[in-house]
Amino acid sequence: MRGEPNKVPQSTARTGRATAPVQTPIPSINPRPKGGWRDYALLLALACCWSSTYPLTKIGLGSIPPITFISARSLVAALFLFVILRFRGLTIPTDLKAWKLFAFQQTINSTIPFLMITWAQLYVPAAPTVVLASTTPIFAFLITWGITRHEPATLLKLIGAILGLAGTAVIIGLDALQGMGHQLIAELAILLATVSFACATIFGLRLSDYDPMVVAAGSLLFGGMVLLPVSLIVDHPWTLHPTPEALAAVVAMGIFSSALGLMLFYMCLVRLGTLTTNAQGYLRIPIGVALSVVLLGESVPSNLALGLVLVMAGVAAMTIPGGVYKRWLGRLRGL
Repeated sequence: MRGEPNKVPQSTARTGRATAPVQTPIPSINPRPKGGWRDYALLLALACCWSSTYPLTKIGLGSIPPITFISARSLVAALFLFVILRFRGLTIPTDLKAWKLFAFQQTINSTIPFLMITWAQLYVPAAPTVVLASTTPIFAFLITWGITRHEPATLLKLIGAILGLAGTAVIIGLDALQGMGHQLIAELAILLATVSFACATIFGLRLSDYDPMVVAAGSLLFGGMVLLPVSLIVDHPWTLHPTPEALAAVVAMGIFSSALGLMLFYMCLVRLGTLTTNAQGYLRIPIGVALSVVLLGESVPSNLALGLVLVMAGVAAMTIPGGVYKRWLGRLRGL
């Protein structure tokens, strides 16, 4: 796929699967050189989409139980993407192999880790949860360096992951982390969820033969349908009385956080690789804090500026190619 324009054969163009070169290009998987400004713009857009998760979830869960909320937002997102796919002339693949990939990816990227974190939050305060959930880039680095080795895992990227985690801790507040370790099982559940997220970013590369919108639609449809019967049995959604704000949060989260966010996620995986894509996890923290201040009226953290500097330094170390740093150092020496 790399090095030549990605094209879809006429016999499979409707499924979004790329298997042989023909005349119809897929613009959403255009293999530009890694590290272009458009790719980093996609990374920032992904961080913005997923940052809205924090305030929107808080609004939605005010009158909608978690399982129903997650199922509803997934189905809203899938419906939105199916409408877009219809206009694009693409359909979801019907072969068993594709759906096995979609199902496994959704399970390790959403269903299992979200349920684990939701359960853990019954025992772990919000601040430690955010910090523990921000360790995904570090686990992705360790898995890439020690097991898969599918892309270079440099020392600079590891330093960036550590700086980003430090910035996250500073933004949330170091005082809020003093109670960590009191609920060890729940905290380990959050860490296992982040390991699952890290594995999902690596496994997601196996879906690069499909249009990102097709992958997102199939995965979200599977996730929503799996949780729907659980919602019907546990929550009895027909008895609920959600507020207009909660319903708006479901729709907004389905379209922006789930549909557009997941589509951008798979685009970034193809263009930037797993380690760089995971860097957006740190960008979500300051953006999420800003949205919480604007939408929910929460106070601005006292250490936001320092934490933001550390986060941006970490993201820069994880995303900017090493050759760029060498050129910068060469220019500094020449001054």
